[in-house]
Amino acid sequence: MADNEIVTTARDAAEKAKAAAASIDAARARRWQLGRIGLGVGIGSAAIAAAVLYARSGGEDA
Repeated sequence: MADNEIVTTARDAAEKAKAAAASIDAARARRWQLGRIGLGVGIGSAAIAAAVLYARSGGEDA
C-alpha cells in the first residue's frame, strides 16, 4: 500500500526535526565548557598568589 501525501509529509517533518535536534546536540558538544575553564583559572590564580605570598614571607616557618 502506497503512503498518501499527509503520511509522507509527516514522516519528512519528523526526520527533519530529528536531524535538527542532532545538529543542536553536536553544536553543544563542540562548545567550550566556560564554567570549567573559569574554575580552573580561579584555582590556578589562587595557587600562584599563595606561592608568591609564601616566597615573600621568606619561605620559613617562624
